[in-house]
Amino acid sequence: MKKMLTCGVLAAALSTGLAAQASTIATKPEPKLVVVISVDQFSANLYAQYRGAFVGGLATLSQGVVYPNGYQSHAFTETCPGHSTLLTGKHPNKTGISANDWYDRATGKTVYCLADPTVTLADDPKGRAVSPVNMVATTYGDWLKAVSPNSRVFGVSGKDRGAITMSGHQADGQFWYQPGFGFTTFVREGQTAEGRLKPVAAFNAKLAADLKKHPFTWDYDKASAKRCKTLEADYETGGRKWRSALPIPAAADEAGKQRDLYASPYTDQATLELAQALRETYGLGDGPQVDVLTVSLSATDFIGHRYGTRGPEMCDQIARLDDRLGAFLNSLDKVKGGVLVVLAADHGAADFAERLHDEGYGTERVLGKPWIAKLNAQLRADLGLSWDPLIADGGVDQIYVVGPDRKTPSLADRARVTAAAVALINKDPAVAEAFDSNVLLTMAAAPADASPEELSVAERLRRSVYPGRVGDIVVAFKPNRVPATAGATYVSTHGSPWDYDRRVPILFWWKGATPHERVLPLDTVDIAPTLAAVTGVTPPADLDGVCRPLVYGQHC
Repeated sequence: MKKMLTCGVLAAALSTGLAAQASTIATKPEPKLVVVISVDQFSANLYAQYRGAFVGGLATLSQGVVYPNGYQSHAFTETCPGHSTLLTGKHPNKTGISANDWYDRATGKTVYCLADPTVTLADDPKGRAVSPVNMVATTYGDWLKAVSPNSRVFGVSGKDRGAITMSGHQADGQFWYQPGFGFTTFVREGQTAEGRLKPVAAFNAKLAADLKKHPFTWDYDKASAKRCKTLEADYETGGRKWRSALPIPAAADEAGKQRDLYASPYTDQATLELAQALRETYGLGDGPQVDVLTVSLSATDFIGHRYGTRGPEMCDQIARLDDRLGAFLNSLDKVKGGVLVVLAADHGAADFAERLHDEGYGTERVLGKPWIAKLNAQLRADLGLSWDPLIADGGVDQIYVVGPDRKTPSLADRARVTAAAVALINKDPAVAEAFDSNVLLTMAAAPADASPEELSVAERLRRSVYPGRVGDIVVAFKPNRVPATAGATYVSTHGSPWDYDRRVPILFWWKGATPHERVLPLDTVDIAPTLAAVTGVTPPADLDGVCRPLVYGQHC
């Protein structure tokens, strides 16, 4: 009797196990629509802080495969390079997007990461023209279209660099929000602005009409007001006293009103509405081919920079983001094929220095202009120079050696100035390490299986530097040493090689996914090869990332 019972239990266990295995196999993702969402500046810390309060889209996505310990494993944790890793499978040293900007010593001018003088903007022919041309890597969408020409790829964002770097070189449309206009794009020679804007023309008209009829006022969302109000407080940053609270006081002029609107939850709301409209207009995911929709949500970054990451403004933003994502995910129920959604981030961030300092963390600002001026004065004296040999264009973490004309120096001047400057900088108590970028460019890469959390500072920097688009000297300031000033609309930043800027959540979700959490680190460069494996696309052989199976028992 006992033996029979044991056999019966064993049989039941085997049956249950096989059923569970079959169920797991049956629920593997088989998408006709791949949606990749980047929440700009959505750090792993921010995800963890508010995870218990999620009730909308972020709660849904957290019921899939969750990597709470994802990494942007390079050093220059900025928007453009971070976005360039998400769907290329490569670190910035292979995407060519080393930073948001770099200094071109041949011209003596700053170059924006996506600058392309051969194109124009659809909304303003004299505006900053951009395209994917500077990104030397291809994306998952490019790989897909190479083998499936009927596949459609669209990218939308609050920023040009969010829309373009994720959707790639062959996208059918790349649109980003321009305050006062709506969503715009770039226009190549032989194209017209009207033609390029056709996919969003009706949406832009409705967006403008709705905003005029119902102006957006940023006050607390009712669902989270009680919780977020408890975070209100008074601060002084950069000599300015201000109260961290909602509602945001109305700006005095139209330009100020547009800036305030841009740096509010409205930008994400409009971006998600456009994503839904494009999905429905073009029937993405309804046909036999796989389609791709990339969505970069910029408001968290705008709000983090302007108000910090841990105040009532961010509390309300995350609640609204959760709600808006929920509505967007619900709209995907109409897709005829399967849907796979990925959510990640381009970088994290720390809170502003003054609030952290008040909490006892000893955080301090490094003021860039006086810091580089002092360094130049010392080098002029030590080397007998008649000019300032260093330029820190865009930030003092990348420093360029220049000649008297502020352009390319002689090789001899480059060598002696760099050596002297690196030695001086490494004596600064605020600096962790400084390097000659030529040393980084020639050093061996970290092993392919190296854990992102265990990389040395040099290895992190190695993944950021790209020839011709990086300073001669790269500087890693110590943790909680912030190389940025505080302004009227800018109190917090990111960009360091430390984990508060590198760690991001990475979530994979599809209907029928078995919820589970994977605590070991995942690199953002692993997302693209994973998507390629799921959809049967062969990626380039030189990727940094690797496929990670999303279902237990399955292999890439």
